[in-house]
Amino acid sequence: MKLTIIRHGIAVASGTEGIPDDERPLTRKGRRRFRLAAQGLAQVCRVPDVLLTSPLPRAAETAKIAAKAWGGIDPVSEPLLAHGSLDEILALLGTFAADQRVAVVGHEPTLSTLLARLIGSNRHERVAFRKGGVAHVHLPGTPGEAEQGRPQG
Repeated sequence: MKLTIIRHGIAVASGTEGIPDDERPLTRKGRRRFRLAAQGLAQVCRVPDVLLTSPLPRAAETAKIAAKAWGGIDPVSEPLLAHGSLDEILALLGTFAADQRVAVVGHEPTLSTLLARLIGSNRHERVAFRKGGVAHVHLPGTPGEAEQGRPQG
């Protein structure tokens, strides 16, 4: 499986008065920066077979920007990417075939923990994921078959 992991772009700050955490959208700067990042992403990563996104506005908006850069793939809302556990997300990824290209858009700290686990880091380690950051991992099978992949440049 070729897995592209995307952290949502820069969003309205957590704790902003009048905006619940689960409703925070991207900022203008976040949209602008991720549009640029998505253009580069589309040049180095082929269009995924499926683009899964957390339904939270900041992630869904990031997924729409990535989808447009990839040529219009439709993002699929996946609630586990908002509030699911690492094991639930790994099980979800395990439902896809080993030859598929899957992209996910989600949040910290879950994404950095997922990436660390997939590349064989200690269960409690995390890999830093900046807002709008992307990682691409080639797994020899699916996460259910082997939890270790190799980072792709």
